[in-house]
Amino acid sequence: MLAHTDDKDLWQLYREGDRLALGGLAERYYRVLRHYGLKFMVDEVVVEDCIQELFLQLWQNRLQIGDTESVKHYLLKALRNHIIQHIRTQKRVSYEELDWDTSVAEEADSESLLIHQESLSLLTKRVQNQLDLLPAREREVLYLRFYENLSVPEIAEVMQVNRQSVSNLLQKALGKLRKRWLVHALLISWIFFQKNLL
Repeated sequence: MLAHTDDKDLWQLYREGDRLALGGLAERYYRVLRHYGLKFMVDEVVVEDCIQELFLQLWQNRLQIGDTESVKHYLLKALRNHIIQHIRTQKRVSYEELDWDTSVAEEADSESLLIHQESLSLLTKRVQNQLDLLPAREREVLYLRFYENLSVPEIAEVMQVNRQSVSNLLQKALGKLRKRWLVHALLISWIFFQKNLL
């Protein structure tokens, strides 16, 4: 039954004290949260602990927690806070010093299986190389926008910055990628034409 219940209804049931509803949300978003958490370049055990801590706190604070427009957005923001808090207490570093992983998800689903085709694999590697050159915050914005499909306001809330900062980070990142991709495409075209002229 819970599998067919939408997020908002599950959230409401959880807030009313239904453990199964919270369990349903945990099951539904576990992979998304785990994948996002691992992007912070922390140990898998840390991510698992932060996810468990997140859902434990959700249960303990259910009477104080309000409604939300997007459960996914709420959970991503909460997990991010848990991970950054853990990193700050363990390593005493600021978020700006953290790295951001750009690798493709390990778990293969029907969509990501296409990436294993040779031509897409090469393209993926090129894109990943370009992403690796971006600062961590720009990589995170791109991940949240295009992988998790969050809106600019949702990203702003997850990253705890204003909307204009998110827009600026997106513009900078996409501008850099376009510029680098254009240079890369022109170089490949030039090599191709040189070979054909010989």
